[in-house]
Amino acid sequence: MNHLADGPVGVIVNRPTAMTVAELFPDMERLAKIRDKVYFGGPVAFGTVWFLFRAAKPTDHAVEAFDGVYLSADRDLLLRLLGREKPMEGLRIFIGHAGWAPGQLEAEIARGDWTRRRVESGAVFTHDDEHPWPASHEPEVTT
Repeated sequence: MNHLADGPVGVIVNRPTAMTVAELFPDMERLAKIRDKVYFGGPVAFGTVWFLFRAAKPTDHAVEAFDGVYLSADRDLLLRLLGREKPMEGLRIFIGHAGWAPGQLEAEIARGDWTRRRVESGAVFTHDDEHPWPASHEPEVTT
């Protein structure tokens, strides 16, 4: 997302850590049985917690990342979401974020380090912890 800093900022959505959400919030007893993983959002500000969540309308302290999915690092908002009856529904939690200097990401894309795909919002919140997105729709090629 280019509108958060001088260069693009975002979170890596497909790198689960070994840590569960329950382990990240040990004082929240109601989360003790939750096995959803915390994700590695990127190497920048690794001590911070970021999250993506679905919402029907814009909310304070969050930026729309894409079609009804918002990004935030606001602790109070995260605690409200975790207090819901189904806390992890439409919620993915990350440690750290990714960031690039102006022009850096564009150079990495040109070099072939990244590919551009339209985001699949449903896939971001699946419970396939190993590879939530992008899902490959192309057959595997073997030789």
